[in-house]
Amino acid sequence: MSRDFGKVAVLLGGKSGEREVSLKSGAAVLAALRRGGVDAHAFDPADRALSELAGFDRVFIALHGRYGEDGTIQGALELMGIPYTGSGVMASSVGMDKWRTKLLWRAAGVATPEFELVDADSDFAAIEKRLGLPLFVKPANEGSSIGISKVKAAGGLKAAYELAAKSDPLVIAEQFVGGGEYTVGILGDEALPVIRIVPANEFYDYEAKYLRDDTQYLCPCGLDAALEEKIKAEALQAFRVVGGQGWGRVDFLMDEAGRHYFLEVNTSPGMTDHSLVPMGAKAVGLSFDELVLKVLELAHVG
Repeated sequence: MSRDFGKVAVLLGGKSGEREVSLKSGAAVLAALRRGGVDAHAFDPADRALSELAGFDRVFIALHGRYGEDGTIQGALELMGIPYTGSGVMASSVGMDKWRTKLLWRAAGVATPEFELVDADSDFAAIEKRLGLPLFVKPANEGSSIGISKVKAAGGLKAAYELAAKSDPLVIAEQFVGGGEYTVGILGDEALPVIRIVPANEFYDYEAKYLRDDTQYLCPCGLDAALEEKIKAEALQAFRVVGGQGWGRVDFLMDEAGRHYFLEVNTSPGMTDHSLVPMGAKAVGLSFDELVLKVLELAHVG
């Protein structure tokens, strides 16, 4: 497989709030590609001009967050005619924006938790009443749970909004769904096995994702087999609604009655030792190195 890839740049680091996570993802991807015999090189766009990518035949995007996952780098690579991994410009941009993802899903009939856009002039008490407590508040255009908070007491929405607005002017309040957190990896046209996430702290925040060793990841996930297959098919459809391609991840929640609600799309998932897509791939017999090569094989231009 590797003989067809030519010279490969692994984009890592970048300028977003998820830089440190991206450096870890990129280092893991780079090592896997080199073990597979690929002529792979680290490339940090925070330190180097994008024009230097002109000598590369293919790009593996291991960037997370703004300028790497939001369509920006994808557009630059398309202008340069260099094949890259993951989704295209539109899907990357939409997938990065939780609010617009949810608007598309709602229009397409994809179940997602109730939500409202919040700004400084919002009637915070009225939103708390409509969505109920607890609720989550999050920046629309951040990942890795940056700026997210759980509002448990009446009157707490305003402070949560102000925290989220430090990361992004677009902020959403979202209804709490408390029956469990799950995720589905997407690889090509296949949805990988569902993983249940059981954080030791109150919710799956940045600390639980990257810093703690007591977060549990359950695969098999414990859902009825028929329900899991149904959710996998719907996750693949939810990914396609935003235009996703190549690979990605779709997160969802279950409520206490056993109904599921899709939460968000990740078009450039993490590839660290705590990351979820490699866990799903392992469950179907695909090693980390094989997964990385498969993702690179799916690289495209536009």
